[in-house]
Amino acid sequence: EGLEAVRKRPGMYIGSTSSQGLHHLVWEIVDNGIDEALAGFADEIHVTVNQDNSITVTDNGRGIPVDIQKKTGKPALETVYTILHAGGKFGGGGYKVSGGLHGVGASVVNALSTDLEVQVIRGGKKYAIAFDHGHVKTPMHVIEEGLPQDQHGTIVHFLPDPDIFRETTVFDIKTLTTRIRELAFLNKGLRITIRDERPEKPTEEDFLYEGGIRHYVDYLNENKETLFEPPIYVEGQENGITVEVALQYTDDYHNNLLTFTNNIHTYEGGTHEEGFKRALTRVVNDYARQNKLMKDNEANLTGDDVREGLTAVVSVKHP
Repeated sequence: EGLEAVRKRPGMYIGSTSSQGLHHLVWEIVDNGIDEALAGFADEIHVTVNQDNSITVTDNGRGIPVDIQKKTGKPALETVYTILHAGGKFGGGGYKVSGGLHGVGASVVNALSTDLEVQVIRGGKKYAIAFDHGHVKTPMHVIEEGLPQDQHGTIVHFLPDPDIFRETTVFDIKTLTTRIRELAFLNKGLRITIRDERPEKPTEEDFLYEGGIRHYVDYLNENKETLFEPPIYVEGQENGITVEVALQYTDDYHNNLLTFTNNIHTYEGGTHEEGFKRALTRVVNDYARQNKLMKDNEANLTGDDVREGLTAVVSVKHP
């Protein structure tokens, strides 16, 4: 349960301690905000790279619970950041879908940071707690009262530990921006901003796509000759699982198919990708036969035929 295990074997929890692992810390915190958005409680997330290469992530979700837990005698906020795998338990069905590859979240980021502070706004109060190498430095306390009841959210500020991330503790703005844009495409109506305070003139980008993955296909086909406008978009739900598909054909010979599960890019495919490919091939062949576009003795079009020039995004979200 303790965080020493994480400090001893960080690779088990974040994949590696290279630049990729460093950036993974950001995604763990951002994913918590996205979980709030998927549950219908947040629509804005702001990410800032500060001058000292620390990170601040703000969301306007419900704010991490601050009530005292019976089991631990400590505030939920402290438990979430100090006990492994504590996160989802407080949801009790409160979260629709959980993204995040490892899903171990906040406590791992805390364990691998020299400093981490959290501020929570809920119930008219602003609470703060601070940690040092995963240990409580300043216990949770109220820093502001009398705030509007409709104000809520969580602010997390952390500085990765150079003793863990020996390769680099410098965040790459391009890596962060690319993934943040992708997350905005995959979660329609969610506004995500990325700000870099390190250059002399700070930069900020703001992503919000009401059309979600439809706009993703537009973006992927920006410099291509498309065969029809706008992209085709379908969405369906079954047994709590949501599936979204957006597709458009171009005059290209190649195809570009991106598939995602709970916002994670599934590079190696999976049943969702196979299902999409099979369905598309079947639908096109059925249509061609019914409308006499193919002779009866002609062989069916193959999957490769049907996917020539295709740009498509398939996004599956399941609890």
